[in-house]
Amino acid sequence: MTSSPQPPNEPTEPGAHSGHAHDGHGHSSGHSSGHSSGPSHGHAHSHGHGPAAPVSKHLRKVIAAVLIPFAAAVLVGLVVLWPGGTPGHERTGVGFDRQTQQAKVVSLEEVDCKSVNASQAAPPGGAPSGGAARAAQTGDCKKATVEIGSGPDKGRTFIEIVQPGAPRQLADGQEVVVAYAPDAPRDLQYSVIDVNRKLPLAVLAGIFALAVVLVGRMRGLFALIALVVSFGVLTLFILPAILQGSNPLVVAVVGASAIMLIALYMCHGLTARTSVAVLGTLVSLLLIGLLGSVFIDWAFLTGNTDDNTGLIHGLYPDIDMSGLLLAGIIIGSLGVLDDVTVTQTSAVWELHQADPSMGPRALYRAAIRIGRDHIASVVNTLVLAYAGAALPLLLLFSIANSSMGSVANSELVAVEIVRTLVGSIGLVASVPVTTALAALVVSADRPESPAVAPGSGPVRGGRGRRRKR
Repeated sequence: MTSSPQPPNEPTEPGAHSGHAHDGHGHSSGHSSGHSSGPSHGHAHSHGHGPAAPVSKHLRKVIAAVLIPFAAAVLVGLVVLWPGGTPGHERTGVGFDRQTQQAKVVSLEEVDCKSVNASQAAPPGGAPSGGAARAAQTGDCKKATVEIGSGPDKGRTFIEIVQPGAPRQLADGQEVVVAYAPDAPRDLQYSVIDVNRKLPLAVLAGIFALAVVLVGRMRGLFALIALVVSFGVLTLFILPAILQGSNPLVVAVVGASAIMLIALYMCHGLTARTSVAVLGTLVSLLLIGLLGSVFIDWAFLTGNTDDNTGLIHGLYPDIDMSGLLLAGIIIGSLGVLDDVTVTQTSAVWELHQADPSMGPRALYRAAIRIGRDHIASVVNTLVLAYAGAALPLLLLFSIANSSMGSVANSELVAVEIVRTLVGSIGLVASVPVTTALAALVVSADRPESPAVAPGSGPVRGGRGRRRKR
């Protein structure tokens, strides 16, 4: 961040204005300190607190020559590919493609399952089978009266039968989500498909935002703003553009690049250090895109692996599902890449500040040791995150006594393997690439020191605040 102005009574560069000195000790008068506060302030911090961060005109020109065309290309891509909105379609009533409304359980009573013919009714969350079906025929069911709270039928009520073995049980006064099937008979048009979780999710999001701001302060606030912008790019540009028929890979590259530029510069400032992190992230994303494209084609991964992707392909057959898979790999890798590249760049900068005599080789060797520790922890995090997400699927394979080779060969698991390994390779590559870039940049820079007036004394460092890097 920018440094604070010098207190008016503290001399910033003793002896710089000798014409105003009143004695032989090099002390200037109060007003002379005010006259010299502009130029001497930057000079004092440059020498009083270690070497200056790379801000020379030559370095700024080199970085700008690379990043400005890239940012301009991203902007052109956003303009050219910007969608006119999500294309409409006739709802199928399947899965997520259903009309939904908000509702509330207004009363709940226990009834005999036989009296309501529960074995023939599909409970919320799917029909029971085996032992659950037998329990439904003999146990006590719940008869819920549900009142529609939104839409054209607001205020209308309907009956929902909840069987004892149903995975989702209802409670009196509970907020729920109901599906609307306009073509069904009137008594069967509405059914409960989920509970309303908006309040607990909103409270959790508020706690998260509060924690980030309390710990990160202004930087945490900017991180939250960048997060909102990232979701905006995802929902307003990437998803509608893919649905509109644009190439998913091109859309993902343009969208991920826009997110990267906005998030990094907003969170870490418009500095040379951030620019090096952007370059390192860009190189790693290109590598991930190349590897992902090669191995998705080689492994014949279609990207159509479950009911949701099948529904997307059925509604929009022109969408390239394998391209959508690759786009997901690029976007999913971006967040972790940002973390690694910013950390490595900061490590190189701090090492250079601690020992300005270190050359690029020494800086690289010192910073890469930090990077190796980071690689070990982050790769393990990626693998465990994907394994945790696929845990129910892995349990099914375990129940079926499938061999490890058979499990890995199935497309459902192969997709996750390719996603994990391609992302991890890009992550591992980002460490030496970013470290080398940062070491070359910080070593090549030679910011010019401002001239000091003859006879000036040693430079003071003010209050110890660092200047913007």
